[in-house]
Amino acid sequence: MGCILPKRQKNLGLEGDIKVYDLHARIDPQPTTLIENSPTVLKYQTPHFRASAKIRFPPISGSDTWQVGWVQGCSNMDFTINYGSLGISSWEIPALKNGQQRFVSDSDGKHYPWYGCTTEVATISGPTSCYSTFHLRMNDNFHPSITWDIPVRNSHQVRLTHLERDQSFTVWLIAINKTTGQKFVLRTIKWRMQINIVVDGSQPLGRRARLMEPVIQDQPQILEPWQNEVAPPEALRAPNANNAQTLIWRPATGGEVVIVPPVTH
Repeated sequence: MGCILPKRQKNLGLEGDIKVYDLHARIDPQPTTLIENSPTVLKYQTPHFRASAKIRFPPISGSDTWQVGWVQGCSNMDFTINYGSLGISSWEIPALKNGQQRFVSDSDGKHYPWYGCTTEVATISGPTSCYSTFHLRMNDNFHPSITWDIPVRNSHQVRLTHLERDQSFTVWLIAINKTTGQKFVLRTIKWRMQINIVVDGSQPLGRRARLMEPVIQDQPQILEPWQNEVAPPEALRAPNANNAQTLIWRPATGGEVVIVPPVTH
């Protein structure tokens, strides 16, 4: 259980404390699935990260509107794709790689700062005369496509030899007063996904890729309420991780090539 407000906060327009209970976080204890059914790309699908919590929200004395929901930020992404002696491509988030930011938002890109807009967030508009209870849920996983050949060509040749991905996230359960802009962190969760796949291009389609350790992911860490971490501004605003990332090809000879640039607004 957790409590964001240590005592009744009349100055916030709340007639009691925001309570968090039945908080759970896990990564499904199953291996990443390798999908070899295309002559041009290898696909994989990771197990899901899942988080859920029940919220008991106190009465609101005024006309303020509150939202409570999940916010996810990415703090690290190492994602390299090796093509033997030909070179390496990598997905990168420049703002993280150069240390300009500690986090980048992992919002859906439409409903900042929230991870999503259905089961991920709830809205409570005052005044209300009784407690409100709601259940918030979120889930995340990876399901990309990786070209068998180097990314500057479009062929059925198999040059891919190895891919490795290591990505870290922090998830915050946050209450926001939409009227005043006040924000409060209710709970904090940390999780990580590691993918390690080797490829033998001499094998026929369907038998080329092999999953290496870690086959089963480490479980998330739920911080105690007194360990809660502040969600920095960059985790709450655009751009999100999908728009901030770029795919770069670095051949063994010659200069690097930007295959997919970041999305600019």
